[in-house]
Parts: sequence; structure tokens; C-alpha cells
Amino acid sequence: MKIDGRFWLTKEGQSFLGSGRVELLEWIDKTGSINAAAKEMKMSYKAAWERINGMNLLADQPLIERTTGGKGGGGTKLTPYAHELIATFHRFNELHRQFIDRFSEAGNDPERLARILSRTFLTTSARNQLPATLVSIDTHGLHSTLTLALSGSDTLRSTITTKSVHNMGLEIGCDLYAIIKSSDIKIVSILPSSDTADNILSCTIETLESSGDNIEVGLCLDGGTLLIALEKQDSLQNLQVAMTAYTLISPLHIIIGL
Repeated sequence: MKIDGRFWLTKEGQSFLGSGRVELLEWIDKTGSINAAAKEMKMSYKAAWERINGMNLLADQPLIERTTGGKGGGGTKLTPYAHELIATFHRFNELHRQFIDRFSEAGNDPERLARILSRTFLTTSARNQLPATLVSIDTHGLHSTLTLALSGSDTLRSTITTKSVHNMGLEIGCDLYAIIKSSDIKIVSILPSSDTADNILSCTIETLESSGDNIEVGLCLDGGTLLIALEKQDSLQNLQVAMTAYTLISPLHIIIGL
């Protein structure tokens, strides 16, 4: 048994945008024609037009506009508002899929699902709250080092007090959050030596956003986990979007949340 679900945007109690309707809009954008888009979707022109008209009636602004004349004899194109809606839908759909994938970890165990739900709504000031599973506990007197499995093959080590391990009731296999402040993540473009005590994670730079002397970096780990780091502008002069980089995170800077 697997938890699953489809994502729809509704408006005024009516279905507005779903994956099929977005695909139809994208085909119109590619072909410049409702008729051609309908053929690609293997539906009649009437069915395609009814879907477009239904969306237009609910939308705040028109989704398509007709063009006349010219070399091709006119056609249909999407409005800027339609492009904005499509981008919004894809982002929400991506987040919805991550949400469902997280729930699917519960399998047939409703109690585990309840635990996942309880930590899904955790709120802290830290930008990074990463769902993880506790793989091992290595205790050394007053401190214990936890090995945490993220999505994919990525792992993190977190060092907390042994008393906290007991007080939180942490056990191997339990679900938790690895909480990391964005300012505690360091980024380098060259793979560091393996003798460092820091967690080293390979990632792809997705976004770079400047503000004053600082720059906010969006990072995607190999397993799909997203991280936000905050660095000084002058320390990241060689980094660019889409390039591979590496994060350095001290185990002492990873807080555990349930």
C-alpha cells in the first residue's frame, strides 16, 4: 500500500488548474494553435476549447490571446498571466510531490505517519529543516554523534549531548529533523580533503541572490534535498548557477528536532 495523491488548484469551489490543463496550455504555447494542441493531447478541438474557456472564466485575467494575419495566418498564444500561472502550478506541484513522498515513508504504519505529520509542521527560525532518519548513535561520554540519512544517499553527522539523546528518546530508525542555520553552511567549489571533521555534501547551485554584502545561495543535494546558505559576497566570486559545489557543515552546528 502506498500513499498517493493528485494535485489540483481550485477557485470558487471549481477545478481550475491540473496537470492535464497545464499540459494543454503548454502545447498551445509550443504550437501556437488550440487545434494543434488538441491533436497532441489526443482530444477534440471542442474538448480542448471547453477546458480553455472554463479556465478563462475562473481566471483573473485571460489566459490566451488570438493573433491575426502575418506569415502563418495568425494563431493563438499564451498571455504573460498564463505563463505565470503555469510556473506557479509547477512549483506547487513539486512541493506537493515532496509532501506525498515524505508521507509514503510511513508505508502501512499509521502511527509512523502521525509522527511524520507532527514534524512536518515544525516551526523554527532556521532556514533549513531537513527530514531525516536516525541511522546510528555513537556515544562518547557527555556527547553523542548521530548519523542521519537524508533523501537519496546523503548523510549528515550531528553532535549533541548524550543527555539530549536520552531526553528526546532518540532511537535508531526514528524520524527527525536536521536543523541548520543558513549562516552555518560554508560553500567551496573544490572538493575538500576527507580528513576534515565537517560534513561534506556535493550539491548543485540553483539560485544566487544578492543583498548588500551578503549573498543567499540555493543548493540542491544529489538526493534532491534543498539547502539555503548565507555567505559574504567576496567569498563566492567564482560560483555560478548550475555549477557543482560542496557544502561544509560542522556536526556541532546541526540541531536535532522532533
